[in-house]
Amino acid sequence: MLRQFTDFINEQCLFDTTEPVLLTVSGGIDSMVMAELFHQAGYSFGIAHCNFGLRGKESDADERFVESAAGRYQVPCHVTRFNTRDFAGFNHLSIQMAARELRYSWFEEILEKEGYQGIATAHHRDDQIETFLINLLRGTGIAGLHGIPVRNGHVIRPLLFATREEIEHYAREQQVPFREDSSNSKLNYTRNRIRHQLIPMIQSIEPNYAGQISGTIDRIRESEAILQLLVEKQRKKLLRKDKEKWIIEISELSKLKPLKAWMYELLSPFGFNEATIENILRSLDRESGKRFRSSSFRLIKDRNQLIIIPLQAKKPEEPDTAISIHEASAGIDKPIHLSLVTIERNKGFQISGNKNTATLDLDKIIFPLLLRKWLPGDYFYPFGMDKRKKLSDFFIDEKISLPDKEDCWLLCSGRRIVWVVGHRIDHRYRVTNRTKKLLVIHYHP
Repeated sequence: MLRQFTDFINEQCLFDTTEPVLLTVSGGIDSMVMAELFHQAGYSFGIAHCNFGLRGKESDADERFVESAAGRYQVPCHVTRFNTRDFAGFNHLSIQMAARELRYSWFEEILEKEGYQGIATAHHRDDQIETFLINLLRGTGIAGLHGIPVRNGHVIRPLLFATREEIEHYAREQQVPFREDSSNSKLNYTRNRIRHQLIPMIQSIEPNYAGQISGTIDRIRESEAILQLLVEKQRKKLLRKDKEKWIIEISELSKLKPLKAWMYELLSPFGFNEATIENILRSLDRESGKRFRSSSFRLIKDRNQLIIIPLQAKKPEEPDTAISIHEASAGIDKPIHLSLVTIERNKGFQISGNKNTATLDLDKIIFPLLLRKWLPGDYFYPFGMDKRKKLSDFFIDEKISLPDKEDCWLLCSGRRIVWVVGHRIDHRYRVTNRTKKLLVIHYHP
């Protein structure tokens, strides 16, 4: 298994084997085998362990066990404790989602502070299959069936080549110590019911189910990549921009088969959901003037065209292009008033909690900054989160009104959003312990 492990890492180009990787270790069999493989391969690594405080003494025992393992390997050990239930309640999240947000945000902090090149999780091929089945049962598009990626940003999964059975065999063979999580046997979680009830039934029908489903996931992932290339090609061909409007010729649209699937791919970026798109489809051969709305656009069926218009057109005084803000600038007055100050960080400095002030790590900024309005498909990493979120979803979650959305400005570094002005900075540009210079931007509404 060690040879398979190193071959997989090299084939996937997961990381530079001369640089340290941060391993997320719970103490369970998967993460302990991952740590043993890193040790046997001679890779440099550190260990990170989260105590979520959900299982009382059992959680504390897991923490001590992982610290002891790090001592045996003589590697750095990073441990933290979270009040997961309070965080979940305050943020209206499930316990599982709260734990995910807490741990990945903390992992990223360690990554930046300690200089690790990546974050390794112990997901394996059975986890891949379980995720596939969960999404299949819940109902999903093709994007929900492509499985767990080998790499996602800083996060890598070096055990995705292995099955749970292979991991258990290696643990017995190498006498790898580990702890059992009592919650893994409880059937009140969907994943556990799939693992303990559905998969054994599938295995009785097809003993090689893991290889078959894994092959299907690979083909879906490859098919999705091809699909997105085709969709982008058709989008450029069919969507004609005319000032504030996008126009689609119905005669050209109707040539696409299957039409409903194509319409979903073309119209969903404008916020139209599946039910609305079905209504638009039925209107194609009917009278003109039919109108439809998404959260940010309206669509009009006008004779031989579909016309997509932002719900609030741009004000005449607003520019057609982004406004550049150079490094030496003290700010701008139009179209909005922003002032910029660069300062050296010191111990007495306090980050303002005012939403109209953004405090950023200057060394991460690429000038000139660009000020522009938001567009369908825009996304960023909201402060406090380790995953990206569509701006349209962020507006919904923050209960930002339609007029406020139309007036919203984005401050960008290159193609990345740095600040949704007056609302939230991007997590990637936040101030960390390694920050030396600060860029403080004030918005004066």
